[in-house]
Amino acid sequence: MKTIFTLILFMSTINQYAQKTIPNAIENEVKTALNYFPALRHVGIEIKFKKNIKKSTMLAQPKLGSFFKPKEYREYVILISERFKISDKEFSTKDIPSDILIGWIGHELGHILDYQNRSNINLIWFGIKYLISDNHIIEAERAADTFAVNQGMESYILKTKDFILNNANITPSYKLRIEKYYLSPEEIMEIVNKRDGIIPDKATTAN
Repeated sequence: MKTIFTLILFMSTINQYAQKTIPNAIENEVKTALNYFPALRHVGIEIKFKKNIKKSTMLAQPKLGSFFKPKEYREYVILISERFKISDKEFSTKDIPSDILIGWIGHELGHILDYQNRSNINLIWFGIKYLISDNHIIEAERAADTFAVNQGMESYILKTKDFILNNANITPSYKLRIEKYYLSPEEIMEIVNKRDGIIPDKATTAN
């Protein structure tokens, strides 16, 4: 009986991550983050390290061929920079504390959840605006944070913010970018309170 139960559990795990490609070095962190996104369970996602990503540590985007598929068949890739720069020193991204890495990955999964709600034409236009509009970058990054928080990842997202904003060794320019483009800890807690019914939604109150 125990053997059968173990086999069923194993097959369930295989099914859950059958369409995911995950580097061994961050497998636990990725699976922890994915558990907060049941809607992405059957979405194809490849996660891989890249030598360098300009102005970012991670980047989520649809695979090129996915632009021509119905959204339920889209596949995505999350690129993770191999190195993370703190002040004048570089460190391996996979050596970042586990909870911080989970929060970062959760933010990227928030992007993918956002993409899944968009039509092909809307997604293409979204990508163009991201390249040409600073205001759209702010809107997109704050939306990804919001998706992750609404999935219940606020503790990880807050730890990631704290790691960046209160780390004396992280460059001021990177901190300013985080403050400009992403939700503040206070805004995250406001979303949590609204989600949990502690603060009524203004639209609901107005009606």
